[in-house]
Amino acid sequence: MNQTNAPPNVAIVGRPNVGKSALFNRLIGRKIAIVHGQPGITRDRISAICTRGPRLFALWDTGGIFGVGERELNVQVRRAAGDALHESDLLLFVVDAKEGLSPMDEELARMLRKSQKPVVLVINKIDNEKHEPLAAEFDSLGFGSSFSISAEHDRGVSDLLGTIERLLPPTSNKSLFTSHDSLAVAIVGRPNVGKSSLINSIMRGERAIVSELPGTTRDAIDILYQRDGQKFIFIDTAGIRRRGKRSSSVEVFSVMRAERSIRRADLCVLIVDLTAGVTAQDKRIAGLIQKEHRAAIIVLNKWDLLRPRQRQKQTISQLVDETRTRLFFLEYAPVLVASALTGENIDKLFGLIEKIRRAARRRIGTGMLNRLLRQAFEINPPPMIKGRRLKLFYATHPRSGGLTSAEGTLEKSRLLPKRRRELSPPEFVLFVNDPRLLNETYRRYLESRIRKTEPYPGLPIILTLRPRTGNKVRAARSSQRRRK
Repeated sequence: MNQTNAPPNVAIVGRPNVGKSALFNRLIGRKIAIVHGQPGITRDRISAICTRGPRLFALWDTGGIFGVGERELNVQVRRAAGDALHESDLLLFVVDAKEGLSPMDEELARMLRKSQKPVVLVINKIDNEKHEPLAAEFDSLGFGSSFSISAEHDRGVSDLLGTIERLLPPTSNKSLFTSHDSLAVAIVGRPNVGKSSLINSIMRGERAIVSELPGTTRDAIDILYQRDGQKFIFIDTAGIRRRGKRSSSVEVFSVMRAERSIRRADLCVLIVDLTAGVTAQDKRIAGLIQKEHRAAIIVLNKWDLLRPRQRQKQTISQLVDETRTRLFFLEYAPVLVASALTGENIDKLFGLIEKIRRAARRRIGTGMLNRLLRQAFEINPPPMIKGRRLKLFYATHPRSGGLTSAEGTLEKSRLLPKRRRELSPPEFVLFVNDPRLLNETYRRYLESRIRKTEPYPGLPIILTLRPRTGNKVRAARSSQRRRK
């Protein structure tokens, strides 16, 4: 990312289960990080733009340093947290007032002092005045700035924000890299198909934790990224499993968050493991993307494990055809064969995104649209349903400009201004005698006829049927003439 356009960074650090994720959610104003009583839940660095105070800044929630859990993951969690310390302009050191000062707190305090970064000691879980004397024990850590707060009850957080604002380096809000002017791309798929590896390949560094252990990514992680002047938010989601295989409440929350990320995204990148092929769960996730009418790209990952020495193009063509057959309801999604591990073909992902961007701006003129649909009706008339047949009177292609799915959540919390969805799928409004007379087979037929005129790669086509009302049809025609 171009750092001249980046907001200042604030990292939340501390040992496991002191309330880092609760503080993160409180400062951001919405539940992004998973809050749970089990230590070590947050394993990746999670980032989001904090807009609660007058100064905007990027807030980072880190995995619990010195945490419990798998040995391999602990090393990676500590490294990720260490990266956050290195990249941050200000550190929020969170401790648990109710558990008191621990040797881990003291060791971490020594580590933070060596970082030479401004540190604010945040004494959490001071839920009321009776708990305030508990804060005195932490004076021995020797940090000049300290605040007693309750992240759960929003006690003392406003005063903490004032200090954060005072300690941050000066920036111009006009140049800030924020989520409302970026393309939101959700990376989705089953556990262990390479979602975090893809993120790391794009970032060319270990930004998200990659492990052979399934289910490593438990939160939906927002990662800011800039490339060739284009701004992106990559949402690295927890792997979605079948409901019967969700082993814990944490995993259930993770799956819910991944499904929410699909709704929040402008575009979804579905990762499929080539070594396993398209599974029933891949189909389910693709169905979620289709249900939400999201732009989509399918990435067949782990090509490095299957690449033959000869006839590679033929093999790729066969793999793409097989995928399209299995995921026929996402026929609009481009398919990319790649390797997140080696980086092969990963750059082509951005070419596909740009292709979809261009397609989203294309419109079919009213005259051409009505001619092609009437021709489609003549070549293949709609089926009779209960003695009646669908009749088309008029069709329009309104200009896109739907609000993003993220807008609903953000608007409610008043975090970000409204923005238009850049990748709005093309919507065609058909005035007909009775919308109930359109079955799914004929809907797909009409969509295919439209795509022959305008392919709209990566974008679903939405057909909205409205019953004939003389005044409405005349008004629609009049509106189209005025636009011309």
